[in-house]
Amino acid sequence: MLEELLRALRNWFVRDKATGRIRVEGGALVPPEGLALADGQYIRVTGSVFNDGLHRWPCTDLPDEEFVGTVWALAVPRAVLDLADEIDAWCKEHAGELDGPYQSESFGGYSYTRVMGADGRPLTWRDQFKARMDPWRKL
Repeated sequence: MLEELLRALRNWFVRDKATGRIRVEGGALVPPEGLALADGQYIRVTGSVFNDGLHRWPCTDLPDEEFVGTVWALAVPRAVLDLADEIDAWCKEHAGELDGPYQSESFGGYSYTRVMGADGRPLTWRDQFKARMDPWRKL
């Protein structure tokens, strides 16, 4: 969920980045020269065939490959990490409503009504958490 949230914010909280030849050997990422990474730090990999996306340093379970790409060292605030956890929990709690094809249904002793937004469309996590996402959103 964190990667999806950062994409929705259009903010990866980039602290540093390095572009060059990148190797993954024995599952371990070997970043370009000069990129200092701290244990537990989130990184974003781009330009890879198999390993694009968000990872946590040190990366030790990736498919081996060599490519020219970019490794982005991120500094994601704790509040954004917590928000991603809350969004994930909300999505799990409302999964049936979000995935269902109907606005409402009932039969037997069961019924549900999908939560709707002001525009009449089903409420999504982006709608539900918009106000809390806005301070970090980049245009």
